[in-house]
Amino acid sequence: MSRWNAAGIHLSISVVIGLAVLALLFWVWYPAPYFKVSGGLELTMILLGVDLVLGPLMTLVVFKAGKKSLGFDLSVIAALQLCALLYGLHVIVAARPVFIVGAIDRFNVVAANEIDPADLAKGTRPEFSTLSWTGPRVVAARLPSDTSLRSALMFATAAGGADIERLPVNYVAYDDEKPHLLARAKPLEDLREKSAAASDAVDAWLRERARAEAEVVWLPIKARRASLTMLLDARTGDLLGAIDVNPW
Repeated sequence: MSRWNAAGIHLSISVVIGLAVLALLFWVWYPAPYFKVSGGLELTMILLGVDLVLGPLMTLVVFKAGKKSLGFDLSVIAALQLCALLYGLHVIVAARPVFIVGAIDRFNVVAANEIDPADLAKGTRPEFSTLSWTGPRVVAARLPSDTSLRSALMFATAAGGADIERLPVNYVAYDDEKPHLLARAKPLEDLREKSAAASDAVDAWLRERARAEAEVVWLPIKARRASLTMLLDARTGDLLGAIDVNPW
């Protein structure tokens, strides 16, 4: 076997592994449209760059038929590639979006590594105190009714502490806060005024779903790398989905 054949086989194996990782990212950990705005694209490019280039390239360099140390060399390459893959997966898993939190007048995409484990443990329901492995959960956050607790939260946030969307102790079911969020939602006309691209995206969404413009309102979604727009039913406040439009 030539070194090119060996590197080609190694590359084929790496491609299969890379596709499996991409499937997890696109359809499980970073479902659309949260892949790009949560930093998934950059993390994936780094991971696949290492997975698809490092191993096969090293195999191409060291492979020589009949070489006494070939088995050891290939084992070391495989171990290095596996370590790089596991480290990359660890970073990707830590940055995955776990909550879409409706709070006051917007939604926030919260990643797993943005919630302190001690704060997570204070969630009042199992779905608030655990990190999802199958895509982000939609919840809402409510300001404490106690004046002293509310003041303490505002002071801590101003001092650089976690804001309400990263404190599961304040989480409630989305339906419980739906009327308040709906009251802050804006008509699509306001979103159209942001840009021509925003207007085109709104038109496309309404056309695909056979919705009248008056039936839909929106709120911004703030994420780590960019922002999206959440569309809501103007009558019920039910979530209709997020679109890739900058609402600012």
